Amino acid sequence: MNIIIKHVEIIERIDQFIRLQATGSPEELASRLRISRTKLYRIIDIMKKLNAPIEYDISTQSYVYVEDVGFRFGFYSKEKNINRLSSSIS
Repeated sequence: MNIIIKHVEIIERIDQFIRLQATGSPEELASRLRISRTKLYRIIDIMKKLNAPIEYDISTQSYVYVEDVGFRFGFYSKEKNINRLSSSIS
């Protein structure tokens, strides 16, 4: 189970770097994440399989999203979200 959580945490960090367009090269990103380049490529492949529109932009030397997307993993209370929605509509 811990391996799943670890992968999700890595995906969240990659997502943050991508949003900032600050991943750097694959080697630099792998080093920042303290994982191998091979593992980085595997995780990016998983993200792509989850429909993340990731590409590497040579001009910025960073991975980027080619579409506006969001990533969220975890559980949340439906009641709290319904209350937030109704208070924002009022």
